[in-house]
Amino acid sequence: MTLEREWMRGAAPLAVLTLLERREMYGYEMVESLERESGGVLAMGQSTVYPLLYSLEGRGHVKAVCRSAPTGRRRKYYQITPQGRTWLESQRSQWRKLVEAMGLLGVSDRAVVR
Repeated sequence: MTLEREWMRGAAPLAVLTLLERREMYGYEMVESLERESGGVLAMGQSTVYPLLYSLEGRGHVKAVCRSAPTGRRRKYYQITPQGRTWLESQRSQWRKLVEAMGLLGVSDRAVVR
C-alpha cells in the first residue's frame, strides 16, 4: 500500500531528509531505501525523488557532491546541510503536533482497526 498523492507530498521531504540525516546517498539508493524501510508505503520512483532533491537543493536543505562510487561509476551523492537539519527538526515538531492532535480526535491505530 502506498500513500495517496497529497499525503506523499507532505511526507516525502521529511522522509528524504531523515534518510540523509543518517548518511549521504545517491538518488536511486534513496528510492530503494524509502521503499524497503517503509514497508512499501513510501515507494517513490526516480521521477518523484529527483525533482524533490532538486527542490530541497534549491532551498538549501541538501547539497550534491559528485564523486566515484565503489564501482568506479560517477554518482551525485546528496548530503543534508545545517539549514536542512534545522528545517527537518521543525518538521518533526509539526509532525508530532499533528499526530497528537489526531489522537485527541480519536484517530489512532485502535480507532482504525475496530
